[in-house]
Amino acid sequence: MTSYRSVWLLGALALLSPLAVVQAADNASRPPNVVLIVSDDQGYADLSCIGDNGVHTPNLDQLAGEGTRLTSFYVSWPACTPSRGSIMTGRYPQRNGTYDMIRNEAPDYDYLYTPEEYAVSAERILGTDVREIFLSDVLKKSGYVCGVFGKWDGGQLKRYLPLQRGFDQYYGFANTGVDYFTHERYGVPSMFRNNKPTVEDQGTYLTDLFEREAIRFIDENHDRPFFLYLPFNAPHSASNLDRSIRGMAQAPQEYLDHYPSGDGKQEKRRQHYLAAVERMDVAIGAVMRQLEHHQIADDTLIIFFSDNGGGGGSDNSPLRGGKAKMFEGGNRVPCIVRWPGKVPAGQVSDQFLTSLEVFPTVVAAAGATLPAGVIYDGFDMLPTLGGRNSPREAMFWKRRGDVAARVGDWKWVDSAAGQGLFNLADDIGEKHDLSEERPEMLAQLKQRFAQWTAEMEAAEPRGPFRDF
Repeated sequence: MTSYRSVWLLGALALLSPLAVVQAADNASRPPNVVLIVSDDQGYADLSCIGDNGVHTPNLDQLAGEGTRLTSFYVSWPACTPSRGSIMTGRYPQRNGTYDMIRNEAPDYDYLYTPEEYAVSAERILGTDVREIFLSDVLKKSGYVCGVFGKWDGGQLKRYLPLQRGFDQYYGFANTGVDYFTHERYGVPSMFRNNKPTVEDQGTYLTDLFEREAIRFIDENHDRPFFLYLPFNAPHSASNLDRSIRGMAQAPQEYLDHYPSGDGKQEKRRQHYLAAVERMDVAIGAVMRQLEHHQIADDTLIIFFSDNGGGGGSDNSPLRGGKAKMFEGGNRVPCIVRWPGKVPAGQVSDQFLTSLEVFPTVVAAAGATLPAGVIYDGFDMLPTLGGRNSPREAMFWKRRGDVAARVGDWKWVDSAAGQGLFNLADDIGEKHDLSEERPEMLAQLKQRFAQWTAEMEAAEPRGPFRDF
């Protein structure tokens, strides 16, 4: 039986010019474009489609309405560098070697980290091991043009910059955070254009720049498959020497004016955070409109999520904890996937999925092949988004002395911020420690974590933590 949609399409195609028909056929036959958008320290509840907590994200809400929003989506580390390294490699931080922060500056800029953070280890001052194969490497070999605009966070030496990792274009900063306007990290200029440092746009708000570059990239490459990686620094706090600025996100005044400043420090942090999120949402909307302008929005896989749990000014409710913590608020993040005809629209899924799935999912969508001889810690999640149960059964985390494991619905945390065994099916907020009531389950999760640790330690060495 012919559907009304099919009749409409046949009639519409009959009215199209031969050139338009050829363009439509080309779009249908070529691999999809891929747009990967990563926000920085965005809270679990900070999408306005979730509830009324003051956040304003109409474009992300639209993206969720046209795709599937994931409510049990995790990242591999509760802070930026290792999490982002896993996104690009498809491997646990402990397997790819980048399992701590890359600081990229000496501790003499009036901002002192702890001695532990400045312990001698090349990972913290260099970058992700050059032997790692990035997602962009695979896509470029498959005929994609690849661009990244935003927070790279993979090392500042030339060998670690995006153009040596499969990308064709890069504009952004390579460390963990900067001032949104000066583009400096505690007084040190930090922006790069491709392989060279630049101060060309100093004074302009970073989200404005990343939007501009993304739009230009789409305009230049809309007629061929492209991979656009858009890792925002918003709404991460500013890395500024001025203590009145440090610790808060930054945003243009016109966006700050949309939110009350309040009388206290927390209210002001929330104001700046919300303004930064809204400006990022506007940029995402601009990207969507440009895809639509070139009639490629429906031929584009879009994945959006935060690199870790929310930081200062965020709302992680109903989760416990936030950035840098092993509780759900540190590793469980908002996520949306849109791909018309491939991913159901208007759906909310609580299937257990993680950022480790992004690499194999994008490779599968592109019709490419995973590199031989490389162990990947995720899988193609498109079948799960289509309605199948997730094959993900467990996830493990280790941040210095803090550890956690999720196996099924059970979560074990052992950290400086707290310990416990929790049943997430009944207690997503991790309020009720069941360690004494279910000692056998506690022992099981500890055993699984020990097995995972042994596997990571037996992996081919990456980075100086095991072979320096």
